[in-house]
Amino acid sequence: MGECKSFCSLILVLLLVACASGEDPYRFFNWNVTYGDIYPLGVKQQGILINGQFPGPQIDSVTNDNLIISVFNSLDEPFLLSWNGIQQRRNSWQDGVYGTNCPIPPGKNFTYVLQVKDQIGSYFYFPSFGLHKAAGGYGGFQIASRSVIPVPFPPPAGDYTILAGDWFKKNHTDLKAILDSGSDLPFPDGLLINGRGSNGYTFNVDQGKTYRFRISNVGLTTSINFRIQGHKMLLVEVEGTHSLQNTYDSLDIHLGQSYSVLVTADQPGQDYYIVVSTRFTSQVLTTTSILHYSNSAGSVSGPPPGGPTTQIDWSLEQARSIRRNLTASGPRPNPQGSYHYGMINTTRTIRLANSAPIINGKQRYAVNGVSFIPADTPLKLADYFKISGIFSLGSVSDSPTGGGGYLQTAVMAADFRGYVEIVFENAEDTVQSWHIDGHSFFVVGMDGGQWSSANRLSYNLRDTISRSTVQVYPKSWTAIYMPLDNVGMWNIRSENWARQYLGQQFYLRVYSPANSWRDEYPIPTNALLCGQALGHSTRPR
Repeated sequence: MGECKSFCSLILVLLLVACASGEDPYRFFNWNVTYGDIYPLGVKQQGILINGQFPGPQIDSVTNDNLIISVFNSLDEPFLLSWNGIQQRRNSWQDGVYGTNCPIPPGKNFTYVLQVKDQIGSYFYFPSFGLHKAAGGYGGFQIASRSVIPVPFPPPAGDYTILAGDWFKKNHTDLKAILDSGSDLPFPDGLLINGRGSNGYTFNVDQGKTYRFRISNVGLTTSINFRIQGHKMLLVEVEGTHSLQNTYDSLDIHLGQSYSVLVTADQPGQDYYIVVSTRFTSQVLTTTSILHYSNSAGSVSGPPPGGPTTQIDWSLEQARSIRRNLTASGPRPNPQGSYHYGMINTTRTIRLANSAPIINGKQRYAVNGVSFIPADTPLKLADYFKISGIFSLGSVSDSPTGGGGYLQTAVMAADFRGYVEIVFENAEDTVQSWHIDGHSFFVVGMDGGQWSSANRLSYNLRDTISRSTVQVYPKSWTAIYMPLDNVGMWNIRSENWARQYLGQQFYLRVYSPANSWRDEYPIPTNALLCGQALGHSTRPR
């Protein structure tokens, strides 16, 4: 009770200061996380609901808004929410992964206090603990531009969020048991669009008007292709970056990725299929929703339009075509092209190779030979309280080791304000999808074969897209440039949730020697403590 009063007093003080100083607006959310029966593929399952909803409530915000999200855990197990693509500037305390936060105990509450500082765009939130993501608990998260910032397209007539991805009929506890036993997950049972199976969701449009669709792949294991029967899609935004406005018939969306497209209802008045299908799978799964014209003279007809299946070159060429709109404003008035990322000298090269070793007789996944195992204490807390023995810096190397895999709580050291080249190297025959918390990076190159320094000659150093999640094709590489402009403990992970759970992740500790609010916010007074952090104080030192 005392902690609750203290935190409520803090919020009151924040509000008073905001009103007095003209600080950025506050938005408040109260969420109750429960189990509930869901039937997404026609089979009763135990889902994770937020305020009784699956998917959960959408977060609508504006650049620089302060979001106060109070989460009560009514489950019978610990729970955490993370915010895919939200950078948490100077504030990895709110990132919501186990390396930074203790999970919310059953029957308890935690209030996230985060700011969507200098961001726009389309994202999603999801449960990050264990295999909860396989039970739902995810929702859309969008950040609108401030009214004084020009947007490079007219306001659409409507704005729709599409959360699509693969789905399993087994409950998350059964899937977790499969992975814990040392096996990999089976092939998914189907695909969902906004929590529903085929033709379970309808998007209403008026003929002649243009609509924005924000599409995210929230699945566990599979890349998808998205298309709308008879309609072109104008790409306008990729994970917070206004893109060159190319037109596409269909879009590949890899695990954890988000895109915004404009679709004009310029066809005869009837219903049309919205189609999602799996990519790079021997068996192709497909699901559909309905695009319904208000003057529709008939329902959908014929089979849903087909899409690409296993073609890698097609997908690679499409990925290379996705570029930055240099003249458009981002979250600030200055053009996106005013940051000349290609003219900055890199301070370090990090090569990260994924692998699938068998360790102690069980299937694991690794980065540079290290398969991550969680500690009993979040790494950020161990670092802050100087608790020894939880992790050691340098426990994952800057380049592939070439040896077998081993288990380790892997943390890589990095210096604040560095500018790194990271090369993701994939010698396996499956597509990889990598996400970096707390940062946005420039995708300067991708190609087949083994990466070498000679490949730098082919980098796009002028107008590549910047984002937080990127794919690496089979037996291929992807290179990024990334400014280390955000102090904290940040998760670098596979967005394939089975691989992430079985070790294909590590943490990047971006460090500043200055103990200053200018570089990093202090530990929140309401921070949950667990493991060896129990008994420590979150009060200012």
